[in-house]
Amino acid sequence: MRIDLHTHSTASDGTDTPAELVRKAAAAGLDVIALTDHDTTRGHAEALAALPEGLTLVPGAELSCRLDGISMHLLAYLFDPEEPALLAERELVRDDRVPRAQGMIAKLNALGVLVTWEQVARIAGDGSVGRPHVASALVELGVVPTVNDAFTQEWLADGGRAYMEKHETDPFEALRLVKGAGGVAVFAHPAASKRGRTVPESAIAELAQAGLDGIEVDHMDHEPGARARLRGLAKDLGLLVTGSSDYHGSRKTCVLGEFMTDPEVYGEITRRATGAFPVPGAGGV
Repeated sequence: MRIDLHTHSTASDGTDTPAELVRKAAAAGLDVIALTDHDTTRGHAEALAALPEGLTLVPGAELSCRLDGISMHLLAYLFDPEEPALLAERELVRDDRVPRAQGMIAKLNALGVLVTWEQVARIAGDGSVGRPHVASALVELGVVPTVNDAFTQEWLADGGRAYMEKHETDPFEALRLVKGAGGVAVFAHPAASKRGRTVPESAIAELAQAGLDGIEVDHMDHEPGARARLRGLAKDLGLLVTGSSDYHGSRKTCVLGEFMTDPEVYGEITRRATGAFPVPGAGGV
């Protein structure tokens, strides 16, 4: 089985619609794909309606969290999307995205970069606006060559010149909410140091004690040494190890299935979940 448990669509900051995403996943030979848009499940219905036969969809979301001033992301799988407490928290995070993006635009304008809210809103379309949309605007203006080049201290990285904080959930609270909604929680790209500061391993140990299920080890932003270190940490803490593409369509260079999750780990994730279930494709529409 070829399993990719971290992808994004136009419901957040990807460039493929949910329907396009699942069709491309099937064409790429994947057997299982998780749709994990940032703080939203809005793309699930469209993905399910278009799900090709032979491809299974794992409904999920990537939750924005912050621990001791450090931004981190939690992949939540197979939770009940209508559970009130988790739904309210996702909405709170999403509602803060617009003023945050507008604040980053104001900072960029002060730095002499003529990006506008209208430009960023056009790029975001119906998706939840975020830093990648602002980064794409910088690419359009020729300020940086790629989206990844915008995530530096010079521009949009945590603590960068045009960075703005937004409401982000305490990860221990996020764990409580995900578990309360019957979901499974995996720490996304925990060693992606090129994105900014990363949480210490001692914090990952505390999260494991609080119910964290796993850590995403095989990821494009992890160097081989970091992957080996995380694998050892996961073994010590009894955490599941996942791998995935973090696919964003044309916004990033990663491709579907670039990294994948072991079928036994996937099976354990599905066994632990009680809020929702993977959905096998029936041919789509």
